Amino acid sequence: MGAGRALGLLLGVAADAVFGDPRRFHPVAAFGSSAAALEKRLYADSQAAGTVYSAVLVGGTAALGVAVERASRKHWLLQTAATALATWTVLGGNSLATEGTSMGRELADGDLDAARKRLPSLCGRDATRLDTTGLARATVESVAENTSDAVVAPLFWGAVAGVPGLLGYRAANTLDAMVGHKSPRHLRFGWASARLDDLLNLVPSRLAALLTVGGAPVVGGSASQALETWRRDASAHPSPNAGQVEAAFAGALEIRLGGRTVYSHGVEERPVLGHGRSPDSGHVTRAVELSRVVGFGAGLVSAVIALFRK
Repeated sequence: MGAGRALGLLLGVAADAVFGDPRRFHPVAAFGSSAAALEKRLYADSQAAGTVYSAVLVGGTAALGVAVERASRKHWLLQTAATALATWTVLGGNSLATEGTSMGRELADGDLDAARKRLPSLCGRDATRLDTTGLARATVESVAENTSDAVVAPLFWGAVAGVPGLLGYRAANTLDAMVGHKSPRHLRFGWASARLDDLLNLVPSRLAALLTVGGAPVVGGSASQALETWRRDASAHPSPNAGQVEAAFAGALEIRLGGRTVYSHGVEERPVLGHGRSPDSGHVTRAVELSRVVGFGAGLVSAVIALFRK
């Protein structure tokens, strides 16, 4: 079983790198539509309603994964194919790199209008108030966080729990993106989704930071600064997970992240991560390169974990 799962994870990583997200009938998009429809039926301004909402969607998706795993586990080829398909479906590394690369190019060209229009595909900040430095900072932070959330974490849970881990994690992470923010509507209703996502990312975010330290020299960055900044600044971040990899990226690229962050639902004063210069378009490009290196490393680590699990 371990060999089939390990090979499936590697094939899924390769499929994401070569093909990117499925162009039509993306299962994650279908899940998002179902989640939005269920929210209309279950919504109430309470943590209890949000907990039921999260349990139904994440539990149901994980149960589907269990059924697939049981149907394929007796034949390694079927398990490999099922794991590869699930991995390809849930990974977002290629899309993240594509959007980040385009953002770096637009910032380098000074096309702020195009860059502001692109930012919502990377994060939920108010782009209209951001200049070149603000857009670069938001992009690097988003690339760092999503490298953990959309690449390292699903691979980790795929290695540990197979197809149920892949599908269940992606369901939880998608719900966090949909309802886990601090808007007035979702502050209580999205509480369970946000906390579940925090829990599931405790280990992967730290693995992502460790891989960032190891991968920093590959993109001309500093491993020592990545480690130092990660250890010194990560805990100051309001998120128990995003701060880990954002701090590591800041140190690796020798830049300064954090500070005033404007969302549609309000303003947050984030702690400063790192002591370098403010990021620019070149740092965006290097952040994308670092994200690819971390993703490649996560693929190898996940395959090793899967190989030795019974």
